[in-house]
Amino acid sequence: MVFVAAPKKLRVGIFSFTGDEGCVITLLEALNYKFFEWKDKIDIVYARTLRSKNDASNLDLAFVEGAISAPAEEAKLREIRANSKVVVAIGTCAINGLPSAQRNNFPDGLKKEIQPLVQKLGQFERMKAPTEVVKVDEQVPGCPMLETGFVQVVEKYIAQMEVG
Repeated sequence: MVFVAAPKKLRVGIFSFTGDEGCVITLLEALNYKFFEWKDKIDIVYARTLRSKNDASNLDLAFVEGAISAPAEEAKLREIRANSKVVVAIGTCAINGLPSAQRNNFPDGLKKEIQPLVQKLGQFERMKAPTEVVKVDEQVPGCPMLETGFVQVVEKYIAQMEVG
């Protein structure tokens, strides 16, 4: 009996932090026309919007969206970075924090007014972009992210896997 190894698939994780999850919606839209082309090449092992059981270990690609608003989110992002070969910031929230981090630029009076809520929710005084917290290997701009940019990044790493 001869056993043939299953073809390698990219292990992909999709992570959302503080934001509106518009980039995940765009990602799902891309899957509408790329699913059958990618189904034997990628394995989405972590995505709260797609799976009830998730595995964030040994990722080839981790896509992160949203700004970092609390210590638990920062710790999760650092864990994602430690368990991923490539981290991709998707959307402007992940690249520069905006628009999710717009409260960082509120006038002092408004910051004082929302301070009790920020403290109650255990959030940072200043929200951060994931690019401020960990090394990010790729960025897909836009709010929400540009679908074509996302597809290009996925296909770049599929091609590298197939060559390597």
